Amino acid sequence: MPAASNVITQARSDPADLSWRWLYRLGAVAAIVNVLIIPIQIIVFMVSPPPELITDWFAHLIDNPLMALLNLDLLYLVNNALMIVIYLALFVALRSLHRSAIWVALVTGLVGITAYFPTNTAFEMLALSQQYATADAAQQAILLGAGQALTIKYVGTAFIAYYLLNAVALLLFAWVMLRSPHFSKVAAYAGLIAGVLMLVPTPFGTIGLLFGFVSLLPWSVFSVLVARSFMKLAQPV
Repeated sequence: MPAASNVITQARSDPADLSWRWLYRLGAVAAIVNVLIIPIQIIVFMVSPPPELITDWFAHLIDNPLMALLNLDLLYLVNNALMIVIYLALFVALRSLHRSAIWVALVTGLVGITAYFPTNTAFEMLALSQQYATADAAQQAILLGAGQALTIKYVGTAFIAYYLLNAVALLLFAWVMLRSPHFSKVAAYAGLIAGVLMLVPTPFGTIGLLFGFVSLLPWSVFSVLVARSFMKLAQPV
């Protein structure tokens, strides 16, 4: 324990590390917000289950735009934007332990997040629903086809790439984390478990949905413990 304490103190005393305190604080806030998003999203789906037909989606978007956008993973956009901050903070905290692995983790994670944003078509669906409300029968048929095409993106190549790339990033971050005195072993193992479960993307049928749901528990543990470590790193010596 004394040796680990000395390592942490030296890291905090280094000017290069002190300059990253603001990023550690942002990373801690981002990690906690990501955890809070999970129960909110679950409640949204329980209160208002997503429609199955495109016509019902358009009606939902017209009648209750906010709830419909939440059903279309509006909060997931926030989640992934916050993941950028978390990845950057992890990169800074772990970069001295295994530079090649951490660089691969950061780049893989950021590319994965970049792949996600085009797959979220919440606002495109909102725009189509508004056009649908005032369109004639012929135009409505075209808009329904466009809406159907947009929903396919949620199970398409880009979404699966996003899911798998982030699983790889999480596994690499968690593996390097095992060597770090800044993070607990529980956090690292929780990250490894979540990463393994994420290797089966949610579009892969029932098993994918099950693995995705179960991964939320170790991911939440990982996020809370990482947030605590970030706050410690952000504190003055």
